[in-house]
Amino acid sequence: MSNNIILPSKLYENNGLDSEVMLDLYQDMLLGRNFEDMCAQMYYRGKMFGFVHLYNGQEAVSTGVIKALDSTDYVCSTYRDHVHALSKGVPARLVMSELFGKETGCSHGRGGSMHIFSAPHNFLGGFAFIGEGIPVATGAAFQSVYRKQVLKNQEKMRVTACFFGDGTSNNGQFFECLNMAVLWKLPIIFIVENNQWAIGMAHHRSSSYPEIHKKASAFGLPGIEVDGMDVLAVRQVVIEAINRARLGEGPTLIEALTYRFRGHSLADPDELRSNQEKEAWLARDPVKSFQSYLLSNSIASESQIQTINGDIKKHIDEAVEFALSSPEPEIKDLKRYLFAETL
Repeated sequence: MSNNIILPSKLYENNGLDSEVMLDLYQDMLLGRNFEDMCAQMYYRGKMFGFVHLYNGQEAVSTGVIKALDSTDYVCSTYRDHVHALSKGVPARLVMSELFGKETGCSHGRGGSMHIFSAPHNFLGGFAFIGEGIPVATGAAFQSVYRKQVLKNQEKMRVTACFFGDGTSNNGQFFECLNMAVLWKLPIIFIVENNQWAIGMAHHRSSSYPEIHKKASAFGLPGIEVDGMDVLAVRQVVIEAINRARLGEGPTLIEALTYRFRGHSLADPDELRSNQEKEAWLARDPVKSFQSYLLSNSIASESQIQTINGDIKKHIDEAVEFALSSPEPEIKDLKRYLFAETL
C-alpha cells in the first residue's frame, strides 16, 4: 500500500466534515450492507433468479465515491451494481422490485440484478460483461464536455464515475478509454474496485503488473491507490479527483483496495479463498470500523447508531413488501421498452 494513505482522524480534522455528513455516510454504507443481506435471503427463498452478485465488504468505496458527487453527475456500474444504485439515490424499493422481476422495478423488471438503470438519477446502469461500462462512461464524460463547450451550457461540468473490478483492468476497453480520456481531458474518474479476486482468479496471478494504479503513468493521468475499506480516505481522494475533472484537467485513475465478503455470486460456494484470508479482511469490516470510529470520536451516540440501524432495517423490510406486492410484467408488453417511446 502507498505511504500517502490518509488516516480517518486526519481527514476529519482537515476537511471539517460535520456530524450530519458523517452520519449520512454511515447510513448509506449500512443501507448497502443490509440491502445485500436481504437479497441473499430472498435469493435462497426463490424470490430472485439468475446470477446475483453481492457487494458486502466494498461499501466504503461506493459511499466514499458516490456521496461526493452531485446529483447531476453520472455513475456507471458493473454487474455488482445494487449498492452503487442505492448510493446514487435510486430508491431501495425500486431496486428490490427490479431484482424480483416486477413491473415497478427501475428497469420495469426487464433488467434484473445485473442491469439496474435509472435515468432520473443519472445512473447509467450495470453491465453483465466486464469492461462494457467503461466505453459508456467515457461517452457520458464526452457529452459533458460537448454540453459545455459546444452547446454553451452554463452549468458546472458534470463528472462521470466509472466503476470496474481488478480483472477488468486487463481488458482492452480499459486501456483504450484511458487513452481517449486523457487525449480529450474528459471529466471522468476511473475507480478500480480491487477486491483481490476476479471470479476465482487471484489478482496477483492474473496481471503481470499487479499495481493497477501505476498503469495510469503510461497514459499521463494521475494514478492513486487508496484503502478501500476506509470511507473517509476514499472520499478524500475522490473529492480531489472531482475538483480536477470539473476544472477541465482531465481524468483520474483510483485503485481502491477492498474485499468482497461473499463468493463471486450467490451461486458460488466460495471454496477457493482461504479462511485465513477471509478472516483477515473481515477484521477490517468497513461498516463496523466506521461505526467504531463515530462512537470513539463522539461523533455519534449509541442511541443514534441504534436508531439508524432500526430505520434502515424497517426501510429494507418496506422495500421487500413493495416488491412482493408489485405486479408482474404483462405478456402484451413483452416487446415494450426495446425502443424509446413517443412522448
